[in-house]
Amino acid sequence: MKYVSTRGEAPVLAFDEVLLAGLARDGGLYVPESWPQFSTADIAALKGLSYVDLAERIITPFVGDSLSAAELEAILSEAYSHFETPEVAPIKDLGNGEHLMELFHGPTLAFKDVAMQFLGPLFENVLAERNEHICIVGATSGDTGSAAIEAVRGRDNIDIFVLYPDGRVSDVQRRQMTTIDETNVHTIALDGTFDDCQDALKALFNDTAFRDRMNLSAVNSINWARIVAQIVYYFWAALKLGGPEQPVSFAVPTGNFGNVFAGYAAARMGLPIDQLIVGSNANDILTRFFETGTMAMDGVEPTISPSMDIQVSSNFERLLFELYGRDGAKVKQTLSAFRDTGAFSIDADGLAAARELFDGARYDDIETKAAIGQEFKASGELLDPHSAVGLLAGRARRKNADTPLVVLATAHPAKFPDAVEDASGQFPALPAHMADLFERDEKINPLANDNAALQSFIEARVKA
Repeated sequence: MKYVSTRGEAPVLAFDEVLLAGLARDGGLYVPESWPQFSTADIAALKGLSYVDLAERIITPFVGDSLSAAELEAILSEAYSHFETPEVAPIKDLGNGEHLMELFHGPTLAFKDVAMQFLGPLFENVLAERNEHICIVGATSGDTGSAAIEAVRGRDNIDIFVLYPDGRVSDVQRRQMTTIDETNVHTIALDGTFDDCQDALKALFNDTAFRDRMNLSAVNSINWARIVAQIVYYFWAALKLGGPEQPVSFAVPTGNFGNVFAGYAAARMGLPIDQLIVGSNANDILTRFFETGTMAMDGVEPTISPSMDIQVSSNFERLLFELYGRDGAKVKQTLSAFRDTGAFSIDADGLAAARELFDGARYDDIETKAAIGQEFKASGELLDPHSAVGLLAGRARRKNADTPLVVLATAHPAKFPDAVEDASGQFPALPAHMADLFERDEKINPLANDNAALQSFIEARVKA
């Protein structure tokens, strides 16, 4: 299996090289040269497997010769030993053909753990074989940072730097990052929005001299290995609910588009998916695109679902590459213009192709709070604000009542206790392993949104 850049100018790489590279050198994102194919019989043969065994079957084609079967099995076994349940992603029946897939049973209580717990031992395995040290840099709107830190904390061959928008993540999300005391973990409270953090991250990678000097790598969903791990739970849910004979729909609260793109990848591999429904908060750039075919940036509005407070969805570039017939030059031209003008449009054929699978809906904070309260009264399920947006979108845009609908519950409600209590009257307590989170000392490093200052901060700590 080889990987190509969405902008068509970077070297073709193997899986381990893509893992360490993160962002392609032409500024694009890596995708498989071709999609692995699973027939109906192949998918049916996966029924009854444990989550770890299913992950091994789904991920193996993407890995190619980069890992042996024994290495992949050991990495996956370690990764998913840190979850509260052996199911990893338990599925609850809400009635009316609606199901909630809980993706928050990992160590940091968010769906990012499903991929990050895979990335930690994966990085360690590849780096040990190469005798290399890397400097991971990541940008987070809340959950990626803590999940990445938890996955690589204390690993000798990795330094990690996480940028988060100062004052724009929840207290729990911040403390999960800033209370870690391992010497290889460094957090940065950047003055700006998540989009500013994401732009700063890409600027670091696009400075090839600094990138090579620091041996930079990425854990954001720009790193293809993140998407690979997330594909697995789409197969997991479909197999639990009648697949492959029965198609399944998914509702996904989405900001940076990585989580729902993993669903698109599963569909391209042969999994029968009827719909992928994008749930947006007030920062609804993705929903507006699926309605109009135009992607237009607007200001970022703070909401009670901060992980979706995004206007530039990095992973959308991967879908655009597919909609453009894998024309990297066209993707590059389009996104360069997008940066200059703040908008671009695709033609009617491209929009029709996107709408064959995707739909979207937006909800403001008032609607989100109402949904949290109503669902708690109806089923006893306490949802975080992001999962509530996904549930609302799924119910609004579901086309076929006979097709099972899976709503991705992306975070534990205790990560957003104030919003959840305000909406439901219930205070969601943190699990025992995090009960003392607000008693731990924080290390906060505020930094201006300045590339030179950011580079100096990183270089000084890597050398130390």
